[in-house]
Amino acid sequence: MSQETTSRAVERALSIIEMVAESQKPQSNADLSRRLEIPKSSASYILRVLENRGYLRRDEGGKYQLGLKLLSLTRDSLTHTDIREVAKPVLQDFLKKTRLPEAHLAVLDNGRAVYIEMVENERSFIKMDIWIGHRLPIHTTAIGKILVSGMTNDEIREILRLRGMEKKTPKSITSMKKYVTEIKKVKNQGYAVDDEENSEEVRCLAAPIYDAKGKVIAALGASSTILQIDEKRMPDLVEQIKNCAEKVSQQIGYSS
Repeated sequence: MSQETTSRAVERALSIIEMVAESQKPQSNADLSRRLEIPKSSASYILRVLENRGYLRRDEGGKYQLGLKLLSLTRDSLTHTDIREVAKPVLQDFLKKTRLPEAHLAVLDNGRAVYIEMVENERSFIKMDIWIGHRLPIHTTAIGKILVSGMTNDEIREILRLRGMEKKTPKSITSMKKYVTEIKKVKNQGYAVDDEENSEEVRCLAAPIYDAKGKVIAALGASSTILQIDEKRMPDLVEQIKNCAEKVSQQIGYSS
């Protein structure tokens, strides 16, 4: 293969991984080849290689989702102390106290909020549509708001220009000016809320996790229906999510 052909193949493989990661539903060969304008035969070959190496996996319908290889490769890049191992028992304790259906940990990657850990309440009849590796926009999610809360306004605007501000629900913030104002509010209050901004009838809360230098490196969050996280419960849940995030921060070296 020539250098140019090899470079094109690598670029196509990376584009496929990124599109699968950013899609909320599994993608077929036809979906990917059409959206990325790659010949179906070329896409098929690349998908086969990525699946064999564990970067992608196929579901029962033959469609592709992210494999676990990517998560294992990034395992040591978060901090010297594995933040997931520190956060997991804290998340579990949070669920026992609040009885919410799930709690999660997320980091910022390439302008998206990415779940790197989550725990589910097995006793809850409510099931949230999230998974480890799930990538979400910063402008419609509580975790996204937290993850950019330590950035400058220019840095935030650059992400929004790159990723766009899709209107996911009638409550989604789609104005840069309003979003920057929202982040200022998040910084001041120390937590963020997604009030049906990413999915209708779903409310999410999140708080920042800081490293030893005081930098926001992750977000600890939880989500449920607006009936379970109602206005009456909000103050208590907010306080608990902030306490949990502070506990994780302290265990990885942060001191207020």
